[in-house]
Amino acid sequence: MLPPVKLRHLALPVLLLVACSVGCGSYAARRIAQAPNTYPSWLAPDARVLLVFEERMLTNFPAQFAEVGPPAARLHYRVVEPAEYHFEVASTNWMANGKGKYQFNFRADVPGETNAWTTAPRGTVLLLHGYALAKFAMAPWGLQLAQEGWRSVLVDLRGHGHSTGDRIYFGIQESPDLSQLLDTLERRGELAHPVAVVGESYGAALALRLKSNDPRIDGVVAMAPYAVLSNAVLNICREYAPCLPLAFPKAGLKRLPEILDVPSGELDTTTILARQPVKALFIATDGDEIIPLTDVRLLSEMAAPGSKLIVVPAATHESLPYYFGDLAQPVLEWLEATVPQPQRSDPQ
Repeated sequence: MLPPVKLRHLALPVLLLVACSVGCGSYAARRIAQAPNTYPSWLAPDARVLLVFEERMLTNFPAQFAEVGPPAARLHYRVVEPAEYHFEVASTNWMANGKGKYQFNFRADVPGETNAWTTAPRGTVLLLHGYALAKFAMAPWGLQLAQEGWRSVLVDLRGHGHSTGDRIYFGIQESPDLSQLLDTLERRGELAHPVAVVGESYGAALALRLKSNDPRIDGVVAMAPYAVLSNAVLNICREYAPCLPLAFPKAGLKRLPEILDVPSGELDTTTILARQPVKALFIATDGDEIIPLTDVRLLSEMAAPGSKLIVVPAATHESLPYYFGDLAQPVLEWLEATVPQPQRSDPQ
């Protein structure tokens, strides 16, 4: 096994440090909606979570593209086929300047060995990363789920990673994008049913929205989805830029629906679930300063009957998705429940 060649970090970029310092609501709103992959990397604060894995954990799976829109964008994705990857994770954490730091080391054998699911996947799962991240953030889940029989699709959302798009829409356009991605997978013979979505943070809110819009989605796992977008953005500012006057991001958030040409409230997950409750597995932590447990609990209560909430003690918003010891089995069981069970014949 090769030594790790890439050190991946997770940190929510403080996009408002520069964007909102202008004080103009319209300008700030346009910067909030600006594609995160167009911001310079030096805007990101120090990483609080480190992901360590070999580069080939991603590059072993061929890059593919799907054309979506309008507005036009090109989504970059990779498909992790079911196989035995001998996936393992080890972690450590420490305190620095009063904040928790985490390092997760991932190991996997790629290409994987053929297993019972390689030629007959249990289904397909879309893996959706958080804001300003990319498919690497969900790569560990891609290998974990593929090892258990799921064809895992790692995708860079519009305006993220290697995907194109000058602007993001906080789910308004991204949901149709993903429906078009499913169309592309189907045309290419890569869509095995049932279809599930696993997302974290921004990706979790999008997963819930996609389920409400696309009947092909059978199962949803939402890790720390935001309830109200503006609250999440302001919490990011409080956590990562405490010196920034909140008047600046508030001015941008007030104008954001106008900039995106959507009614006020349509950017909030609460609006989506109030209009069309969906069944989902919600995952939260009591140590989340960005998406408080109370917000995720509210969404779980608004969701359709049969939904479930799991709380992981002491994790942070950034580290929550990588608590595999707490989450792997419940997530697998939830996804397994989406697989149609063979009907039993009536006794003679």
